[in-house]
Amino acid sequence: MNVEIKYSPSYSMAKVDLEKREKMVVEAGSMVAMSSDMQIETGMKGGLLKSLARSVLGGESFFINTYQAGDSGGVIELAPTLPGDVFCLEMSGETFLVQSGSYLASSEGIETDTKWGGAKTFFGGEGLIMLRCQGTGTLILSSYGAIAERVLNSGETYTVDTGHLVAFSEKIGFKVRTVGGLKSTLFGGEGLVVDLTGPGKLLMQTRSVNAFLSWLLPRLPKPSEHH
Repeated sequence: MNVEIKYSPSYSMAKVDLEKREKMVVEAGSMVAMSSDMQIETGMKGGLLKSLARSVLGGESFFINTYQAGDSGGVIELAPTLPGDVFCLEMSGETFLVQSGSYLASSEGIETDTKWGGAKTFFGGEGLIMLRCQGTGTLILSSYGAIAERVLNSGETYTVDTGHLVAFSEKIGFKVRTVGGLKSTLFGGEGLVVDLTGPGKLLMQTRSVNAFLSWLLPRLPKPSEHH
């Protein structure tokens, strides 16, 4: 598998060249174009929780498709829904926790799990779903805005608004808490942040879907009432 990221950083697209009969797993809405002999198996990732339906963008679930190249290999081009960047994480027997909205695709050697033990920690009012991606291979992630990378030293704690969280290595300790000053118009109540304690790698996005929707929704015209 060879991945080329094109049109960075604002409207990125990943062009993936696959070897003969090679497979990859792709988030269902991400396929832009592909070789005509590419085979597709559709399906929902096992172990889904009902909370996935209560996603920020309304009714979105974590559906994935498996694509397999033909006998002469193949090409598939992928892009996220929102404007932003695409980033490849080369994993070697590692585990990363990934916000479901940032997952774009992964090679066969990476297992994606929605039911790992710590997942429930993130099920706050904002419906943040964290996937556990483990194994060796290529993980393709997307961001709303640009991707900002930070390496935390051992014992170093950094606090991130959950709306800006893309991924972090599993060896990083995490604790989700509410902050009264971060009001969320969408869901009411308090905003969520996560305290991350190193060592490990952290990926953030420079824009937040929640913040954008909180800005946008009050400005939308309200439907007229019928009497």
